[in-house]
Amino acid sequence: MSAEEPEDGLTEEEEENLRYFVRIGQTDLDGTKTVERSLTDMNGIGQRTARIVADASGVDRTETFGLLDEEEIDAVVDVVENIEDHVPEWMCNRQHDFYTGDTNHIVGGDLDQQRRQDINRMQMIDSYKGVRHKRGQKVRGQRTKSTGRTEGTIGVNVERIKEEQAEEAAGEGDEE
Repeated sequence: MSAEEPEDGLTEEEEENLRYFVRIGQTDLDGTKTVERSLTDMNGIGQRTARIVADASGVDRTETFGLLDEEEIDAVVDVVENIEDHVPEWMCNRQHDFYTGDTNHIVGGDLDQQRRQDINRMQMIDSYKGVRHKRGQKVRGQRTKSTGRTEGTIGVNVERIKEEQAEEAAGEGDEE
């Protein structure tokens, strides 16, 4: 890239100040994307939640994430860490927690860890969903008669049947 042609319409000064990675929690976010789009790269934050986070932190959601000031980035981080205070209860991904009964919104690597713990708990108590997870079958009531097969061939292999019949006919012809 030459100095005359800045990438994506950024001036040289903006390009020098651009942070290519912005770290929130344990997740590195792309600093070259807009705030809204960059936040959606985090587990537990979709498009709608990213828009709410940007609005609650007072940041323009179409601004490039890596060009924000430290105070603005800290405001976004604070909103992400306390997101359940800024979204309605029905929008949280952890409603009525099994152990505490609280409603909260989990983001990042904690979401994967919590999901694994939930599946493990279901398997240990032998709930219906836990048994389905143990067996590797579909959990949410999908059809399994014709989909989700993992072993063997599906349907009738006509070519193999014709080959077997030809071998049998050749075997009978040799016996005579």
